[in-house]
Amino acid sequence: MKIRINIAEQRLDLLDDAERLVGTWPVSTAERGVGEACGSGCTPRGEHIIRAKIGQDLPVNTVFIGRRPTGEIYSPELGELEPERDWILSRILWLSGKEIGFNRLGNQDTMRRYIYIHGTPDDQFQQTPRSHGCIRMRNEDLLTLFDLVPVYTPVEILET
Repeated sequence: MKIRINIAEQRLDLLDDAERLVGTWPVSTAERGVGEACGSGCTPRGEHIIRAKIGQDLPVNTVFIGRRPTGEIYSPELGELEPERDWILSRILWLSGKEIGFNRLGNQDTMRRYIYIHGTPDDQFQQTPRSHGCIRMRNEDLLTLFDLVPVYTPVEILET
């Protein structure tokens, strides 16, 4: 299995070992565009792996802070209380860069930047760049993907 994220098209493709399309889903990448620097708020490019899967068996819309469930379940009413919050919901696929000096180690380390593929409020999801660096998905789409991919699945993030 391999994940390919196309930033220009705001799309995530899941490919099998023969590069055949298994599934495709809309995503939302960084509002600030692409970039690897810590603190940039950009989505990092290049070759990555899924380093950790977080949230197995938790309810849909579980709210996470610092990769830990808060005990809250997202609802539109909860969202209205904190309209500017960058909600991380349901599951987390934590990415780690593979390209030393580009997206791994130093000031560009994807994992130290806490870059994830994660759920976002379905009532707020748009297939346009709106995230703070991560790759956002609709919750049901993320649950499907989460169940299909193991840890260490390659993830390629492309501008086009």
